Amino acid sequence: MRLLWIAVIAACSSKKPDVTGPPEGPRPPPVDDTGLRDPAWFATIPDRTARSRALFTEVSRVLLHPRCVNCHPPDDVPRQGDKHVFHDPPAVRGEGGRGVVAMQCRGCHQDRNLELARVPGAPDWHLAPLEMAWLGKSTRAICEQISDPKRNGGKTLAQIHTHLTEDKLVAWGWQPGANRVPAPGNQKQLAALFQAWLDSGAVCPEVAP
Repeated sequence: MRLLWIAVIAACSSKKPDVTGPPEGPRPPPVDDTGLRDPAWFATIPDRTARSRALFTEVSRVLLHPRCVNCHPPDDVPRQGDKHVFHDPPAVRGEGGRGVVAMQCRGCHQDRNLELARVPGAPDWHLAPLEMAWLGKSTRAICEQISDPKRNGGKTLAQIHTHLTEDKLVAWGWQPGANRVPAPGNQKQLAALFQAWLDSGAVCPEVAP
């Protein structure tokens, strides 16, 4: 009986490790909620489709942040703060998303933050078009939306990339002032992630994370 147990133990100890998972190459360390993973972090995902989906999910950490979705409401009312409360004082979308007569965005929001008044500002402050509403939507829904010229203002994905990575109003999300929580990472990192998503086939996530 003792010889039988020895044989069993020897057989188990000689079993080869499972190597069916993705290869583990060197990866940058994980990031906290304030950072973004570098595209290289996703390089060890061997399946191109899975890698593309993972890249957009990382991009969505910026797109779903309050600094972004507050300007992408599904109605005519801008949002404020991390809990997306209605704009105070009351404001509505108006023509071109720039407010209405006597209550236009530029009446309060200048081309830079007004630190003493705690009023945010950036060049051409305005709401995103209604067809580009993101607040309350899933990562997959936003991905499908921006990939569809019929729902993204007639833009190509290259033009969406330019908007996300060069627009000064978008850049405000990382320098919001007045102790507001900035979007994760920075605009340069977002540019690299979005380009990596394009290069990997621009595949949208399968389910809402």
